[in-house]
Amino acid sequence: DLYHAVAGEEEEEDGEEAAVSRPVLTGLSTQSPPPGSVVSRADTVVSLVNMVEQDRDMFSPKPYWKEFRFDLTQVPTGEAVTAAEFRIYKARGASWHGNSSIHISIYEVSAQHPNRDSDLFLLDVQDLRAGTEGWLVFDVTAASNHWLVDQKHNLGLRLYVETEDGHSVDPGSVGLLGRRGPRSKQPFMVTFFRASPSPARVTRAAKAPRRRQRKKSNDLPHPNKLPGIFDDVHTTDRRQVCRRHELYVSFQDLGWLDWVIAPQGYSAYYCEGECAFPLDSCMNATNHAILQSLVHLMKPEAVPKACCAPTKLSATSVLYYDSNNNVILKKHRNMVVKSCGCH
Repeated sequence: DLYHAVAGEEEEEDGEEAAVSRPVLTGLSTQSPPPGSVVSRADTVVSLVNMVEQDRDMFSPKPYWKEFRFDLTQVPTGEAVTAAEFRIYKARGASWHGNSSIHISIYEVSAQHPNRDSDLFLLDVQDLRAGTEGWLVFDVTAASNHWLVDQKHNLGLRLYVETEDGHSVDPGSVGLLGRRGPRSKQPFMVTFFRASPSPARVTRAAKAPRRRQRKKSNDLPHPNKLPGIFDDVHTTDRRQVCRRHELYVSFQDLGWLDWVIAPQGYSAYYCEGECAFPLDSCMNATNHAILQSLVHLMKPEAVPKACCAPTKLSATSVLYYDSNNNVILKKHRNMVVKSCGCH
């Protein structure tokens, strides 16, 4: 599922993430996650329930269709859509269709008119056997982007089914389930979000190349090697040096399991320990911490020791219900301590 797909890849994330590529989300699905590049690079995944459903079925004039509408008003602020998909379950349908092929197309309803048909924008199509059973996945990223720009454009999605020779077919007759189907097989929409990137810096004009000089190190000398007044200073404190310690956060203990679906908890870790002079190389000390430690030796009443704090943090994903009962998968950054150091 989506939660395990994201959580499994978080252990491998170290460097800066690359740009998100638009996925191909067509084809028969068994509710498997979309391509990994989209899942792993999404900060938030929102599952939206179908709010409104309208039909023009076999008791109405052709062409037959089925419409769906989703509420995107609870979209995370400051985040952009990287991908969106519409999922609908297809049962076997009426036996008279046999092994014939059907053509399913999904449209965005872009405008409605009182005296004529609505304006439609084609989003995705699929051709499959009428006897196929499983989840169908359609790429509706373009519609999701339109709706986020202006909510009044959110007039929903419309689905058509045609036979090989172009005749309109009632979607329900080929097994496409709507709101009357089982709860576990209701149509829904999944939208992937990522925090909007910061504005790009203006590229400066290129200058003529200059001969590179030997670069001097910006690192301060190690405190052990500093000459002068600290030569006779030795640490006598036997307390443990700054390092990472175990900390498991249980969502059950916090009373959060009424809205958190997964995980039950996670290993957060914490940093604790001494940042006493001299700061060893294993303490990941900053230049500021080195200087602060030296000044502390001279003025212990005025300046405290450097502090043990996280130097590297990673994200963890939480699957939960929002206030509208939508299922949200959000990647929360800076939740897990990866390493500690003196700051």
